[in-house]
Amino acid sequence: MDLSNLQPAEGSKHSDNFRRGRGHGSGNGKTAGKGHKGQKARSGATRPGFEGGQMPLYRRLPKRGFTNRNSKVIVGINVSALERFEDGAEVTVATLIESGVVKNPRDGVKILGNGELTKKLNVKVNAFSEGAKAKIEAVGGTCEVI
Repeated sequence: MDLSNLQPAEGSKHSDNFRRGRGHGSGNGKTAGKGHKGQKARSGATRPGFEGGQMPLYRRLPKRGFTNRNSKVIVGINVSALERFEDGAEVTVATLIESGVVKNPRDGVKILGNGELTKKLNVKVNAFSEGAKAKIEAVGGTCEVI
């Protein structure tokens, strides 16, 4: 099998040229597939979320607070996680993803000061805590905000 001969499974697809309500001979006359009476047989469907007059779910649940559209999700990485890089290496968001320290950088990466660092690294990420910056520069590394 290859892309040139792909097709849907047998019986899974129906044609759209099905004419409803065109007499008994068409096989879909009289009620036009809508059954007998009831709300679903009538024209004018109910609005989305309508539960037949019962208090709908979106009105039953309590609403609290709000979500700030401008907030950013920053991923925090401790200084101890940078220990896996070689001495003198350049650490960027791309190298953090490559080494598996960060899976999804979201809106940015921040280096936090927990743990110890023994290697001289050139770190280029979105943000640093004061403690992390001090530890990186104490061992001769550099901190650059991108």
